[in-house]
Amino acid sequence: MSTETLPALDEGLADVRPTARAPYRRLLGGATIALFAVLIPMALLWAPMDAKQGNPQRIFYIHVPAAWIGFLAFFVVFVGSIGVLRTGKRRWDDIASSSAEIGTIFTTAVLITGPLWGRPVWGVYWTWDPRLTSYLLLWLIYVSYLVLRGYVPEPSRRARYSAVLGIVGFLDVPIVYLSTRWWRSEHPTQFVFERGGLPTAMLITLLIGIATFTVFYAYLMTVRVRTGRMQEALDEEVFA
Repeated sequence: MSTETLPALDEGLADVRPTARAPYRRLLGGATIALFAVLIPMALLWAPMDAKQGNPQRIFYIHVPAAWIGFLAFFVVFVGSIGVLRTGKRRWDDIASSSAEIGTIFTTAVLITGPLWGRPVWGVYWTWDPRLTSYLLLWLIYVSYLVLRGYVPEPSRRARYSAVLGIVGFLDVPIVYLSTRWWRSEHPTQFVFERGGLPTAMLITLLIGIATFTVFYAYLMTVRVRTGRMQEALDEEVFA
């Protein structure tokens, strides 16, 4: 990079830098730490031990919120993808791609914690249960989305192709959610929030877990979107 490029690059990043000091990012980061500080002792100590599954059931308070974020992240990909196809604006692609990257992390966490929970309860790490299989498919769609973005160098085509996959891939989310009702499954068919689903202490702990992971996701999104905008400004200045 030549010295003549540096002033232009500095000017191009000027609109991005202030977001680094945005109060909401610090608030989200602080709230994430505080919520995890509450969730961990609640999950390990306060919530009662399950009478049938024992202590391994406590993975539930990480596993289920992570699965929820997998759904939420793909919904954001879905909305961002529609925005890309309707407007063609880069910011929608930034939102969709950022959410896909973060969603991949959380779906991976689900596929790790699930077998760790399943081994002492079911006796095996993995079975081709409908929910497990459909969630594995969701993870593969996430990975395919990211691989597609890596193979299409031209930004506008990359955004359009990814948007199509993001919209079509979202169809797997309701399949995962309803899989235990449509097919015979090792997972419980009764939904968590239905009457009689969970004891009060377990339900409160789960809700704290969902809130914690949701705030954590929001924090990661603000960081990742900002990084994407900085990269965009860098590319425009250096390769223009």
